[in-house]
Amino acid sequence: MAVPSLPPRAAQPAAESKKDKREQAKAERKAEYERKRAARKAEYESKKAARASRKDAGTAPAPAASAGTTAPTAGADRSAAQGVPAPAPERSGAKGPDARFDVPRPGGRLPSNGRSTHVALRATLLITTCVFALGSCGVTGLVIGRSSVSVKPAALAGEDLDRYRLTDFPVQSAAVFAEEYASLCMTYAPENTDKRREALARYTSLGVDRDCGWNGKGKQQVKQASWDGTVEELPEYGKNGRYLNIQVTFAGGRTTTLSVPVYVKDLAGASGLRVVGNVGEMPLPIRDTAPALEKREEVIDQELSAQLRDQVLAGYFKAWAASDTTALTRFTTPDATTAAVSGLAGALTAPVVQEVQALAPEGTETGKKATYTQGQAVPARVTVVWGGGGGEDAKAEVALKRSYRVTVVNTAQGWFIKDIRGGVMDPTGGRADTPTAASPTATPASGASAPSAPSGSASPGLPAAPKPAASQPAP
Repeated sequence: MAVPSLPPRAAQPAAESKKDKREQAKAERKAEYERKRAARKAEYESKKAARASRKDAGTAPAPAASAGTTAPTAGADRSAAQGVPAPAPERSGAKGPDARFDVPRPGGRLPSNGRSTHVALRATLLITTCVFALGSCGVTGLVIGRSSVSVKPAALAGEDLDRYRLTDFPVQSAAVFAEEYASLCMTYAPENTDKRREALARYTSLGVDRDCGWNGKGKQQVKQASWDGTVEELPEYGKNGRYLNIQVTFAGGRTTTLSVPVYVKDLAGASGLRVVGNVGEMPLPIRDTAPALEKREEVIDQELSAQLRDQVLAGYFKAWAASDTTALTRFTTPDATTAAVSGLAGALTAPVVQEVQALAPEGTETGKKATYTQGQAVPARVTVVWGGGGGEDAKAEVALKRSYRVTVVNTAQGWFIKDIRGGVMDPTGGRADTPTAASPTATPASGASAPSAPSGSASPGLPAAPKPAASQPAP
C-alpha cells in the first residue's frame, strides 16, 4: 500500500519577537503623540492667525497654514523612516462615524474641558452637605434650649405695687363714684329729705345709714367734691375694695375730707360699684412750713431794667394781652417760644409794668457797668398790674398784680424777648398763717415780689433765675 506524500510546507514568515512588538508599540505611541502635538500647534497657529486677520481687517494668515502643513509632514516622514505608517490627517468638521475624538484609557483622567465641571459639582455637593448639617445642628440646639429653659412670667413685688400705686382696682372710676356720693351726702335740706334718701340709696349697700348721718335739721350745700389722690385698701374686700378720700368744699367756704369705702365687683369693666360703709370726716392734708431758698448774691442791672421797662416790655405786654401777632413780631426773636408769641387773647387788659429786675451776668462786680455780648440771653423778673380781671360789673375797678419770668436776648438791633413764663419764687419761705422767728414778717407768696435793690447793688434775698441758652439775634 502506497503512502501518500505530504504536500510541501508553505513558506511561513518568521514570527515577530516580543522585542519587536514593544518597539512597534513604542513607535506607534510616539507617532500618536507627535500627531496630537502637531494638531494642537496647528490649531493654536490658526487661531492666532485668525485674530491677526481680524485685527488687520482681512489679511490672510499664510504663515499659520504653512506651519500647519509642515508639522504633519515632518511627523509623517519620521513615521516612514521608522517603518510605521503615518496616521491619517485629522479632518476638521467631520461628522458621523468618521468624526475623531479622544477616549481616555481606563483609570485615566477626564478631558480638560470636563474637569472644571466635575470639580464644581463636587464642591457644590460638599458645601450643600455642610450647610444642611449646620442647619440641623442649629434647629436641634434651639429646640433643646427652649425645652430646657423655663420662662417665668414677669411680676412685680408687693413693695413695687405700693410704691408706684399699681393695682387692678379701677381707681378713677371709683373716685368719680365716691365724689358723687360725697356731694349728695354733704348736701341736705329738710324739704328734700325724701329725694335725698332715695338718691343716696342708689349708691349704698343695705346696712349703710340711709341719711348719711344727717339728723334732718339744717341746710348745707356742696360747692365742689374732688378726690385728693389718697387710696387705702379695704381689708374685708381685698383687691375689690378701697377707701377713697374726697375733699369737699361747701358754699360757705369750709373744706373738709370724707373717707368713703367703695366696693367694685368687676375690676376689668369697672362696674358693680357700691358704697359699702358709713363715711368718716377727716382733717385736710397737713400743710407745713416752706423752707427758705438758698441765698445767693446776685447783681441787678438797674440800667438794663429801666431800658427794658420803658422801651421793650411796656409795648410787648400790651400786644401780648390782646394776642396781636403783628405787633408781637416787633418785640420777639424769630425763635421765640409759643407762650411768648400767643398772648392772653383779651382776658386781661391795660397792663402796667410795675417792676423789672434784669440780672447781670455772673461775675459782674457790684457798682460796675455790666457788658453783654451779641446773642447773650438775660433773665428778668417782671411784675405787671393788669386791669379787667373782675366780673362784668366791675372790670374797670379790679386790678391784678402778676409776676413773670422773661428771657430777653441782646441783638444788633436791640433787646428782644425769647420766652415768658408765669410765677416768681418767694425766697423767704415759712408760712403766712403762723409767723415764726425765722420769718416774722412772712407774706403770701402769690403775687409778691421783693423790692428792687439800689442801682448796682447786690440783692441777696432773691435767687438767680436759671440762665437760658443763648439764641440767634433777631433780624
